[in-house]
Amino acid sequence: MNILIVRLGALGDIVHTIPAAAALRAAWPDARIDWVVDAKHREIVDLVTVVDGVLPLGGRSLGAWTAAVRSLRLGRYDAALDFQGLMKSAVLARASGAQRVAGFSIWHLREKSARPFYSETDDAQGEHVIRKNLSLLRVVGVETDRVEFPLARVQADAVDEVRRTVGPGGFALMNPGAAWPNKRWPPSRFAEVAVFLREVRGLPSVVLWGPGEQGLAREIVAAASGAAVEAPPTRVPGILALAREASVMVSGDTGPLHLAAATGTPIVAIMGPTNPQRNGPWAPKDLTLSRFDQCGCQYDRRCHQPSWCLGGISVSEVTAAIQQRLAAPQSQTPSCDTDATRA
Repeated sequence: MNILIVRLGALGDIVHTIPAAAALRAAWPDARIDWVVDAKHREIVDLVTVVDGVLPLGGRSLGAWTAAVRSLRLGRYDAALDFQGLMKSAVLARASGAQRVAGFSIWHLREKSARPFYSETDDAQGEHVIRKNLSLLRVVGVETDRVEFPLARVQADAVDEVRRTVGPGGFALMNPGAAWPNKRWPPSRFAEVAVFLREVRGLPSVVLWGPGEQGLAREIVAAASGAAVEAPPTRVPGILALAREASVMVSGDTGPLHLAAATGTPIVAIMGPTNPQRNGPWAPKDLTLSRFDQCGCQYDRRCHQPSWCLGGISVSEVTAAIQQRLAAPQSQTPSCDTDATRA
């Protein structure tokens, strides 16, 4: 059995597809499972231990697509599963030459023009995107509610650098950045939360940042009166390694939040324009502070309303949620950590 997973991006969406890959491996231990992904996101798929081959899509040029399709054709796939629901992902799934090409029904596609490229569809079940992804597996005869994240453990210099700065005890992770401007809770409030974490919980805060976000991290550190430090430059393996060490993570709806949740890190999420029931942390003990129901710009990258929904979430709400989350007994991590990726 040769199976192709099509999920090109973005980072959080890729994380939400990993349990489907784990379920396929559990159903067919001897199958070959490959994953086609945008080259800029291959780092996370490289760490998924149940995946045999990672096929990076190197860009939008004709040459990049031709090379990708040539590689896909070599796989001789019995089934290709498109978890993205876009025209480009559906085209890649069909171009793979797979005998069966499956995707979501037209009512659950982000681009309805993808539908003609599928030979089979599933009417996605479950509110959270992880559950919807798992439901697509029914097309190939796999039914499961089990959510696992088989991610390899790798050595990361970021952990050593943070430990040299904050010492051997616990620490909190903060992630103030996001690709959508209206997902970014104000840095001044993150700084107040950092002060609370140090004074009440004895936890220094480590502030993550990505491309173009270092200024946000430095603003928090400057306003936190020594309660926060700037994280070293990190990529996906470093974020995962730091998350595994962290006592709690406070973040908006963005890729690092979902990476941390996949490791079992206690989460307090701050969400506005996206639905926490669909996109938020999935572990029952994790907490989300949301204004989605009052948001006038749902799933819009920029706020166009007089009152910004995320601005209504106060520092006191976040600190109360942190206290509640840290008081909950730790449950078993949803990850299946291993020391190396699948050969």
